[in-house]
Amino acid sequence: MVDNARMNRIQTSWEIAKRSWAVLKSDKSLAWFPVLSLVVSLTVFGVFAGVVAATGFDGNDSMRPIGWVFAAFAYLGLAFVQTYFLAALVAGADARLRGNRATVGAAMSVANSRLHRLLPWAMVSATVSLVLNQLERQGIVGRIIGSLLGLAWSLVTFLTIPVLVIEDIGVVAALKRSGDLFKSTWGENVVGQAGLGIVGFLAMLPAVMVLVIGAALGTVGLVVFGGVALVWILVVATVTAALSGIYRTALYHFAATGEVPGDFSGVDFNGAFQPRRNGGSGGGSGGFGGFGGGFGGFNRN
Repeated sequence: MVDNARMNRIQTSWEIAKRSWAVLKSDKSLAWFPVLSLVVSLTVFGVFAGVVAATGFDGNDSMRPIGWVFAAFAYLGLAFVQTYFLAALVAGADARLRGNRATVGAAMSVANSRLHRLLPWAMVSATVSLVLNQLERQGIVGRIIGSLLGLAWSLVTFLTIPVLVIEDIGVVAALKRSGDLFKSTWGENVVGQAGLGIVGFLAMLPAVMVLVIGAALGTVGLVVFGGVALVWILVVATVTAALSGIYRTALYHFAATGEVPGDFSGVDFNGAFQPRRNGGSGGGSGGFGGFGGGFGGFNRN
């Protein structure tokens, strides 16, 4: 029985990945949001890095207070950029799953109308991410505790951005709503996200092989093949991030309404995300990795 349940989850995971891919193929504009997120994130990082390098250090190469201020703004800026474009992706995926045509402009208009929701959430998620990162640097015990708390945070907040975008409620209410949806509908079996992570990992393997071949050919080969591998990695990361956003939105619809979106009809969400038998909350523990922290993995949304 255990083996059958495991096989059912693997099959469901694969089906979720295929259906998400079918949605992306039917509306390729959804792939633009991870690309825009990366470009804008690099721009923000470059600007603040230049400002910090020019004004943030004293003669002894020690960071001045103003340098730390600029670094904090850079951290928040990156968190907001990734939150914003993930919200736009969710808005576009929501339109597509409702049977409408998703456009970049329309999805970004929805995200713009939620700026008063997204900015506070970016501040919260960036702060939590910073605290957890610092905790993970405090030896082995700190790393274990920080990792567990990070996994719990990712679980509880996985649907926060869909809630903010689709329901247009405040951050505190959205955080509670996300936790309630998780506890009452999925339980701890987040199979679909794990499946997308595995698909992304397998898709990255050709890039590793290309790098190995390039290294065997010497410096020139490493440069040429390394460039090919980099392009491949960026394409895979873009597609995987788009699939994750589509899946996140579909899962929100199922969690909120109990109905599987039409593009995912036939997928056994109930088999993958089994509610707790005792109906209790069970706290915020569990495990969830993958792409919950935005496109670049910067903040733990």
